[in-house]
Amino acid sequence: MKILLVEDDRLLSQQIALALRAENFAVDVAMNGEDGQHLGETEAYDAAILDLGLPKVPGPAVLRAWRQAGRHLPVLILTARDAWSDKVEGFKAGADDYLTKPFRIEELIMRLRALVRRSAGHAAPRIVCGALAFDAQTGVFERDGLPLKLTALEWRVLECLILQRNVVVARLALADKVYEGDAGSDSNSLEVIVARLRRKIGHEAIETVRGRGYRLVCDAPG
Repeated sequence: MKILLVEDDRLLSQQIALALRAENFAVDVAMNGEDGQHLGETEAYDAAILDLGLPKVPGPAVLRAWRQAGRHLPVLILTARDAWSDKVEGFKAGADDYLTKPFRIEELIMRLRALVRRSAGHAAPRIVCGALAFDAQTGVFERDGLPLKLTALEWRVLECLILQRNVVVARLALADKVYEGDAGSDSNSLEVIVARLRRKIGHEAIETVRGRGYRLVCDAPG
């Protein structure tokens, strides 16, 4: 999953980004509302974490601009303010959930996973695809009931494929999510990662659709 984090508190921003990357999220960070608005309007994200009290452009204005631009990604707002009116403003602007500072990073991650799961049309936290299962709340993959050991890049590829199972995922879109928008910066090619995954979950589980991308096939035999 690729996440946009817009938070002007440098220490908090670093802590959140570090925790998200440890959970295999790809993260872009903006330190003010102007940069956050631009990224949200020009890049593709699975979700955004947006502070309300931002310099240059306040959080609610950023969110309204995203929605007016047709960006429908789920948004989790952060606020240090306890006033209900501030939260109402965020929801009116188009927010999907909120956390009041201070909060536990673990709760933020769980809420973020739930938002992405619901936006992808998955009401239940457990997604099953043939012999493969994914707990979207904990981020754990299993094959035939046994946990899979995956690298961070393998996890990102497989998570993207299982959330769009039986659907062709364009190679460029997949690479953008895996390499945080800069596929050329990593020596590991997408083909190598897919090959490693096939050895772990079964060669026929991931189909190469020539000229288009990859598809996770849920009725693949082994």
